Amino acid sequence: MPKLKTNRSVKKRVRVTKSGKVKRFRPSRGHLLTLKSAKRKRHLGKSTFVSKAEERTIRLLVPYGA
Repeated sequence: MPKLKTNRSVKKRVRVTKSGKVKRFRPSRGHLLTLKSAKRKRHLGKSTFVSKAEERTIRLLVPYGA
């Protein structure tokens, strides 16, 4: 059985925690920040977990963990 290829773009965007959850950062923090409130920018800086529906797809794209 050959090794599976990791999707490199997904590997740069997510991390797998020790408990097995998939952690990601929130989008919309790259540019156009002047029109966003300080509270909104502060909350966008925090990470969150991937939904259960998307978790299976991401595990297929990153078979050996990110």
